[in-house]
Amino acid sequence: MAFFFGLVCGVLFGFALVVGFVKSENSRSKGRSQLATTIAAFARMTVDDSRKILPSEYYPSWVVFSHRQKLKWLNAHLMKIWPYVNEAASELIKTSVEPVLEQYRPIILSSLKFSKFTLGTVAPQFTGVTIVEDGGDGITMDLEMQWDGNPNIILDVKTRLGVALPVQVKDIGFTGVFRLIFKPLVDEFPCFGAVCYSLREKKDLDFKLKVIGGDISTVPGLFGAIDGVIRDAVEDSVTWPVRKVVPILPGDYSDLELKPVGVLEVKLVQAKGLTNKDIVGKSDPYAKLYIRPLRDRTKTSKIINNDLNPIWNEHFEFIVEDLSTQHLVVKIYDDEGVQASELLGCAQIHLRELQPGKVKDVWLNLVKDLEVQRDTKDRGQVHLELLYYPFGMSNGFTNPFASTPSMTSLEKVLKNGVNGTETTETENEFTQKRKEVIVRGVLSITVISAEDLPATDFMGKADPYVVLTMKKTGLRNKTRVVNESLNPVWNQTFDFVVEDGLHDMLIVEVWDHDTFGKDYMGRCIITLTKVILEGEYKECYQLDESKTGKLNLHLKWMPQPIYRES
Repeated sequence: MAFFFGLVCGVLFGFALVVGFVKSENSRSKGRSQLATTIAAFARMTVDDSRKILPSEYYPSWVVFSHRQKLKWLNAHLMKIWPYVNEAASELIKTSVEPVLEQYRPIILSSLKFSKFTLGTVAPQFTGVTIVEDGGDGITMDLEMQWDGNPNIILDVKTRLGVALPVQVKDIGFTGVFRLIFKPLVDEFPCFGAVCYSLREKKDLDFKLKVIGGDISTVPGLFGAIDGVIRDAVEDSVTWPVRKVVPILPGDYSDLELKPVGVLEVKLVQAKGLTNKDIVGKSDPYAKLYIRPLRDRTKTSKIINNDLNPIWNEHFEFIVEDLSTQHLVVKIYDDEGVQASELLGCAQIHLRELQPGKVKDVWLNLVKDLEVQRDTKDRGQVHLELLYYPFGMSNGFTNPFASTPSMTSLEKVLKNGVNGTETTETENEFTQKRKEVIVRGVLSITVISAEDLPATDFMGKADPYVVLTMKKTGLRNKTRVVNESLNPVWNQTFDFVVEDGLHDMLIVEVWDHDTFGKDYMGRCIITLTKVILEGEYKECYQLDESKTGKLNLHLKWMPQPIYRES
């Protein structure tokens, strides 16, 4: 009996031991799984996540969570040496900015100079630094800076009426990113030959103007004029890609200074779906385009009255200084007459997206603000054709009117001469010759068919026909009517003599024929760049101003060049 009792107890004990071991292993496995999950969660943490858990003062000094590093050490040293920096920097800024002030001096002023310029006793605060990897023979740093300064800046302003006014610039608040380039790297101390500085990004600039001993508002238009001049001077004198070069070691550093590298050709074709800002009628849109936001470098289109789908077909040129960082900005405004124009939307495209010598056809979505991208409202689109070509690129072109599919129309015009001979003209002569050459030829359009046209009658059908118009000359042709069809087939060909193919465009409209009138169904607008480029092509175009509908066209170009003597 004792034997059986001992056997049962042994079995139960062994079973309990096995169960305990299994539970222990399961618990350890679960613990390892939870630990792995926790580690994976930490690995996915962002800087913002870490700040929610651990305050910044507890970060070890060697821990870096992003490209930007804190610069308390730099700010502490800068405060110590600021009196000496102030003296040197004040004179440097004064000599750099004063000529720009004179350049942008408004017509109501006869003179605009600094009578006093010091940066004050408050040193700027650097809030972050980024090392830019450019693969060159130098070091590039982007420094985030904040400055709520107490400078002593007095402008000696003289009006055309002979009135002299000392205007104080005070309460300056500035936030931005400065770029420092240490280049070239050398073997001698301090290991670089020169320092280039530039304002890489201006986030905010606030200041107040005060006439010493008076009120600036008593002189009509003076405040706005001086405010605009100061902002333009800052933009033009130190904003990237402008680079101020400070030699450290003796040498020639002219290659570090700002130099134009090419020209951007922009054709502002059209916009569609713009926001209506007028209570009565429609907006009166016009566009402003720029690479650098300076008054003398900003281009403005003509105003198209009462139209939310304007067609401009205007051509502009811009000087490019740095293809890798600059971008083209387009802003569409509603003209309000004597009142300030209202912004309808804006867009930008980075120049680095362009292939030199190749035309890029783009539709850009308009947004409310280029900096803040939280706006999801549909503000319409703007249509551009872009061509960037570096200076000196022309020498590589062949006959400008040879049937070379890889060349664009503007590339052909950029050729050295109409007969294809090689020349070595200067940049100015090159630009002038490009303007003197026009492209003349015959454009042949075959209207093949349409697909999925919108129904316009009660039976769910339509009686469509197509109207073709050359915008510059107004020449017009139209197809026959195809009855009761939403997928009509025409296969009709029309020829247009084009006097200036680079600046003309084709407008193709689809209409519904009706006994008592006609109904508009949609359109497509086609520049001639591609057909001059390729000579011949077929394409299916989506109809604008219509929910559905496509148009199949065949275009062919038969060129005849003309050299216009100046």
